[in-house]
Amino acid sequence: MARKARLRIPGLPMHVVQRGINRDSCFLSDSDRLVYLSLLEKRAPLFECAMHAFVLMTNHVHLLLTPARVDSASMLMKHVGQEYVQYFNRTHSRSGSLWEGRFHSSIVDTEGYLLRCHRYVELNPVRAGMVSSPGEYAWSSYPANAWGRASNLIEPHPVYLSLGGTPGERIAGYRELFAQPLAQGELDEIRHAVNGGFALGSEAFRDLLSETAGRPVSRRRWSTTTASRAPHAKAE
Repeated sequence: MARKARLRIPGLPMHVVQRGINRDSCFLSDSDRLVYLSLLEKRAPLFECAMHAFVLMTNHVHLLLTPARVDSASMLMKHVGQEYVQYFNRTHSRSGSLWEGRFHSSIVDTEGYLLRCHRYVELNPVRAGMVSSPGEYAWSSYPANAWGRASNLIEPHPVYLSLGGTPGERIAGYRELFAQPLAQGELDEIRHAVNGGFALGSEAFRDLLSETAGRPVSRRRWSTTTASRAPHAKAE
């Protein structure tokens, strides 16, 4: 059966998930994580991807980015993935695949959903029980977005910039978003979209995107109960 074509719209944010094969670890040390981030820093500008948020978990990666071209995200994930596997296999004396085939992705509505995805990504270590607050986890974009820490990788989206007129106002407004965890329905909706390759957004957004793409961008019906039973490794 032919695999479904990926939904790709230049200029619209994408939530990207790349998992280790068989849910195995793709990072065994802090050095591994530093190498992966350095590859993202090097390749994201080259392939015209603006990175807004990320988290490196034990066996998977979440990225929130905006591609400038139709193939921007695919080229980024291809080159970073290949270069990282070469490094990982050489360093850890292994061979073969590291990633679980194609990465998963969803197009994200900027109105009401982009910042929700920010929270989803950066709260992943908290949901996994690895830390009690997102600021305790070293391998995410939370310090850049919530504290204003300098980053060569993070490029704020206009929606983030609209949180305040000054950097101080923006980071304060951003931290306020994390006062409450995401509701279970919100978690299920985001997981359903990225795992199924669907659009994440309002009905009007999905209708417009479907017209633009010339094909459906969401399932007509789905069960949050079913979605919440999908297997997760280290919280996703």
